[in-house]
Amino acid sequence: MISKSPSLFAWSLSEPRPAGIESFLERYTASVTFYGSSKTALRDGLAGLVDPGENVLLPAYLPDAVVEPFHDLGLEARYYRLEETLAPDLVDVERRLDDETAAVMSVNYFGFPQPSLREFSALADEFDCYHIDDNAHAPLSVDNGTLLGTRGDIGVTSLWKLLPIPNGAILYCNDDAVAESFEPSSLAGIHDQFRLDDYRFICKSLVADLLDRNATIRRSVDDFVAGQSAGGSDPRARYESGKRPMSKLSAYVVDDADPRSIRVARRTNYRAWQRIFETRSGVDVLYESLPEGICPQVFPVRTPTPQPLLAALEDCGVGGAHTWPRLPSTVRENSTYDVTTRLAREIVVLPVHQHIEPSSIDAVGERLEW
Repeated sequence: MISKSPSLFAWSLSEPRPAGIESFLERYTASVTFYGSSKTALRDGLAGLVDPGENVLLPAYLPDAVVEPFHDLGLEARYYRLEETLAPDLVDVERRLDDETAAVMSVNYFGFPQPSLREFSALADEFDCYHIDDNAHAPLSVDNGTLLGTRGDIGVTSLWKLLPIPNGAILYCNDDAVAESFEPSSLAGIHDQFRLDDYRFICKSLVADLLDRNATIRRSVDDFVAGQSAGGSDPRARYESGKRPMSKLSAYVVDDADPRSIRVARRTNYRAWQRIFETRSGVDVLYESLPEGICPQVFPVRTPTPQPLLAALEDCGVGGAHTWPRLPSTVRENSTYDVTTRLAREIVVLPVHQHIEPSSIDAVGERLEW
């Protein structure tokens, strides 16, 4: 079975690595502050820059909980429309900007650079507002020599989406004025010792590895957990639960991870999926090109009929394929965002993480009936 996420135990059995992720990041930026979650990092980074009652613009194509740090700061969140290419609708962005706009957010979806970034940044400069470079999907992606997440005044990235860790994120203060105003809260940094949550994550990872060996049992457990965790759908509760420093376990894995091997493995797996889908009708590969320096988070495809594809992938033992994201209700219920709701309904993401063997993906291609 192809697992949804990288394995803590596959990592632990690997050979020693020469350098950790922090060393890699420091080649591109001097501003690295660890947090438990990127939303908490974003809240801290903005706290000294904005005032309650101001507004912030963010793309409508985002998970529902991303808006919570802005609400925490008393900001009005305004969603702008996207093009089919995931580029910002610049006309709509400009229409929503005003004198009370404190910040605008761009997003590097699925590990790839945000399209039309130059024009987007020019609008932020014109209206004298901060540019947030949301890089939750792409901790190791470098575009033309620039680390994604460092192309705005402030940036965030999520390490737990890359590594088998319980939490972990980074705040980048890329502008001198932002850096001077930044005052880290008690949620910044790393816990100084292992905590109960670390041991729970280790146990959970062990169980997940065992279940991945039996797809039938895994599906039954997943169905049971889904039925027992309806409360987990509340975006505010998810945001609050992430308010903690990065765990000691996360820091240990981050320090021991090899950025080069991770990027090579993810790019290899991306190309393996690409070979399967590039000639199949009814499914479009979202990014046909994989530029040098990009470390993909997932392999995204688009199809008008996602459920049959998801069922076929599950029958082939692919865990974790799903549509993305769960949109805010204010977006789902507003016809203004019809492109966004269509994207969320039709885009399916497949795992490419570093603990998948490319031969496993090739085997799926041989069996997949689509």
